[in-house]
Amino acid sequence: MAKVKQDIQEPDRLVFDLKQDIDYRNKTWKGLSVELIEEISRKKQEPDWMREIRLRSLEIYKSKPMPQWGPDLSDLDVNEIITYIDPDFKKQNSWDEVPEEIKEIFTALGIPKAEQESLAGVGAQFDSEIVYQNMRNELAKQGVIYMDMETALQEYEDIIREHFMKLVPPEDHKFAALHGAVWSGGSFVYVPEGVQVDIPLQSYFRLNAPGAGQFEHTLIIVEKGASLQFIEGCSAPKYSVNNLHAGCVELYVREGARLRYSTIENWSKNMYNLNTKRVLVEKDGLIEWISGSFGSRVSMLYPMSILKGEGARAEFTGISFASKNQTLDTGAKILHAAPGTTSTINSRSIAKDGGKVFYRGLVKVLPEAVNSKASVSCESLMLDSQSRSDTVPVIDIRNDQVDFGHEAKVGRISEEAIYYLMSRGISEEEARALIVRGFVEPIAKEFPLEYAVELNNLLKIELEGTIG
Repeated sequence: MAKVKQDIQEPDRLVFDLKQDIDYRNKTWKGLSVELIEEISRKKQEPDWMREIRLRSLEIYKSKPMPQWGPDLSDLDVNEIITYIDPDFKKQNSWDEVPEEIKEIFTALGIPKAEQESLAGVGAQFDSEIVYQNMRNELAKQGVIYMDMETALQEYEDIIREHFMKLVPPEDHKFAALHGAVWSGGSFVYVPEGVQVDIPLQSYFRLNAPGAGQFEHTLIIVEKGASLQFIEGCSAPKYSVNNLHAGCVELYVREGARLRYSTIENWSKNMYNLNTKRVLVEKDGLIEWISGSFGSRVSMLYPMSILKGEGARAEFTGISFASKNQTLDTGAKILHAAPGTTSTINSRSIAKDGGKVFYRGLVKVLPEAVNSKASVSCESLMLDSQSRSDTVPVIDIRNDQVDFGHEAKVGRISEEAIYYLMSRGISEEEARALIVRGFVEPIAKEFPLEYAVELNNLLKIELEGTIG
């Protein structure tokens, strides 16, 4: 068989690598200390109980070791990360009032256009603070709340105190504790009973400063019989120093409620993305996770669904793409804690130029979760012999009345398939692109339209080659 020569190009990151020189109003020093935590809390005028959470989280962070499993984190020195950095801008409710240098970046990312055409509301965070937040009046009239976490802490303190870091306690792991100590920004969404939010809300998180961290906190509560579509976008320009993202997402889906949470993370390759996401689903509720991971030097991300109520359901659909000097360790965790619960995990990953992709997942079925159903499918496509793919599934079933299925596939583009398509008059380049697009398509169609377009652009592979 003739040897095939190919050249696979990187996706174009021109838009995401835009950066601005910003005059920052508040920029904390590197490292972690009680003085730093108290300074952040004082600046935000927080109640005593929140400051106490921060200080307790700092102590927990100091007591916990770095994770000894998963990707190598030895090059990440949190003492060299600036944990709070505030641009000198007040939050605005009109794009016209957002400073030009900030607006230029979000406009290039397509946020104002998306708001006009397909979103019910948008929040935009720049470094450590929200700089823009708005929602359609008709949702506000129905009692929907959508605001930044700092404002929510002032206006809805009792709700925040009841839910904040209850699903993801600081004791969970070292970077959950770090988040609890230095969190800033993020979104609070509350959907009242029976209200249907059919047009998505979107929060976009942009980290602009080199050597900084972003620690936004997202808290969403969807009450009984209500529904919500929420989109989360993330990006950062590339620098020669490490950046860190350690956000936290806590979701509550009440009885009969439905939440679709879509994420596309396109961090730069100097980013350590150590995010934590968790949802509690009550009786007959549904959580749908749609997750795309593309950027970052290292990602460790495993959204967890706790199926607490009878008949609760969870669906996870994820795709990751790793190239040179990237390790994307992603997956999902499901806890079946009630009878008749159902979960589906569908994960796909692509690796090229020596990139490393890992599927790391957990499905645990408790003794009381009888008549539950679970399905796991993880597939990986390697585009060259230098790349690596691993699957690390953990299955823990503690009763014998469970319907469970698991499937895993790892492979490379088949040269036989290439030659078959070429024999039908298709060029080699298009044949390879067809195979990749076919691999991605079942996942891409689950993303909201504008993100599906972005996903296809990110995964566009230009193939040039000859047979000889």
